[in-house]
Amino acid sequence: MTGFFALDLPHAIAGLLVGFLVGLTGVGGGSLMTPLLVLVFGVSPATAVGTDLLYAAITKTIGSAVHGVKETVDWKIVRRLATGSLPAAILTLIAINTFFTVGKDANHVIMVVLGVMLILTAIGILFQRRLLAYGATHHPPVLSDHALIPTVVLGAVLGVLVTLSSIGAGAIGMTVLLMLYRRLPVLRLIGSDIAHAVPLALVAGLGHWVIGGVDSVLLVNLLLGSVPGVIAGSLLASKAPDTLLRPALALVLIVSGWKLLTS
Repeated sequence: MTGFFALDLPHAIAGLLVGFLVGLTGVGGGSLMTPLLVLVFGVSPATAVGTDLLYAAITKTIGSAVHGVKETVDWKIVRRLATGSLPAAILTLIAINTFFTVGKDANHVIMVVLGVMLILTAIGILFQRRLLAYGATHHPPVLSDHALIPTVVLGAVLGVLVTLSSIGAGAIGMTVLLMLYRRLPVLRLIGSDIAHAVPLALVAGLGHWVIGGVDSVLLVNLLLGSVPGVIAGSLLASKAPDTLLRPALALVLIVSGWKLLTS
């Protein structure tokens, strides 16, 4: 491409498709965008993850602002998650840059983690309701003060996984939060999860940019498509048959994860 920016229609359409599915299903864009970039467009795993992280940081800033205005963010939970996730993300970036060359070695590690995370996310999508039902009948609600350490640990785990794969804060992170904070409204936990994802994705994305893992032109093209896609998907979300969407989405993630692990 020549010049500062050139419209790349296939990537913009990919952003539109992923944005639409995110708005429709609520599943994090990393679970869909990163494997699409790697498997369909041939983008290197390191570049796909880094670009997607900044893409997520920008799009979730908008979502976080909306939740903030509606006062559906529990900033105590956000601080607890960030206390674990941000140092973990920085340490993971240092480890990638120190122990793996930005190329074949780093791409192999990211491919493996990405494949495993896609399969785990699919399992989370399929069995989230059963896990929550089990937790509700077998474990008493955890008091907010007692959830401090588990929340910080969850943040640290998400910091590592999101930095390596751009996946984890959605289906997996939300499932654990819902089990830890069953006394809080679900919408408040969703808002807290989105608000926490912004600094985490920003720190991890900027770190990937520093070590050479972000394509800025690709990023702009994805955003051009994703913004109208998210709006359209969100408007249709209430009419979508959840019993069909969840299994179909999980199947796509499992197939994508398997292809990444075996390629």
